[in-house]
Amino acid sequence: MVISPVEDGTRLLRWFLRHFPSMPQREFYRLCRGGQIRVNSSRCKGTEVLHEGDVVRVPPTVSGYMVAVKKDESGEKFSLSDLEQLRQTIVHSDDDIVVFNKPAGLAVQGGTGIRKSVDKMAAALFPYAKISLVHRLDMETSGLLVVAKNQHAAQVLSRTFQNKTAHKEYLALLNGDVTESRGVIDNYLLKGRVFDSPARENGTGARPHHAVTEYRVLSRASGMLTWILFMPKTGRTHQLRLHSAFCLGAPIVGDDLYGHEKDMDSGLKSVLATNNLFLFAYKITIQHPSTGKMITFRAPVPDFMKPVINLLELQLP
Repeated sequence: MVISPVEDGTRLLRWFLRHFPSMPQREFYRLCRGGQIRVNSSRCKGTEVLHEGDVVRVPPTVSGYMVAVKKDESGEKFSLSDLEQLRQTIVHSDDDIVVFNKPAGLAVQGGTGIRKSVDKMAAALFPYAKISLVHRLDMETSGLLVVAKNQHAAQVLSRTFQNKTAHKEYLALLNGDVTESRGVIDNYLLKGRVFDSPARENGTGARPHHAVTEYRVLSRASGMLTWILFMPKTGRTHQLRLHSAFCLGAPIVGDDLYGHEKDMDSGLKSVLATNNLFLFAYKITIQHPSTGKMITFRAPVPDFMKPVINLLELQLP
């Protein structure tokens, strides 16, 4: 078997247990000692680090230990094909960070009932890195996600996002006509609700979180759709979705949580028919944790957005 790019850097024992998880380790070491398991035709001990393109000889006797899906202790399941798909979304990678162009529908962080997530899969892609999340995207949101590879990078990047040194830009298609060409939304959010002041919410006694979003309308279509650029200054849960629906009066296309039906041309309806949210984190600027320099990343729009962008002749910033 040939080692794939997503398996580069994995130790031989871990590789075997990933592909043949029911095989006892004592059986693995017995096969190594007997020369039945080899790497690039050479005998091995089991501690060897594998690299892309290496050839591992797998004796036919171990086929009974094979399963198609890898499952970790948290209950998440993902295959080597899943890892390869995530690897192909990498926009940038170095010793400190990896930047993914996250697809819509993929969770950033694992948890109960989540089959696969960026944090767990990134740890599998980079087995010698200490993977840490430094900011988040909703599962439904696609686009750029920066992940730290070591503790120093995580600390620097966390401060960068907390002190608002990082600059994020999102593209969104809204179901409605936003009349003001540009503006700033400044209010407070708590549990899917919008408040004008930070006064404690009567039901729970909790205090809403300050949320600020700058926006600029890029174009309008048929008086029913607005192509908009969002520049959030804070990073609250569902911030852009709430600000679109309740402050601009135009929910993001594909938002089943905060959206509502509007009259729309039947042709547009057919084009916009999708299960994906039309919210895309297309550009991000951060301070690199090692060099201290500000670096900017951009990502190509996801495939599900391209037909709509072409049909409506929408322009990227």
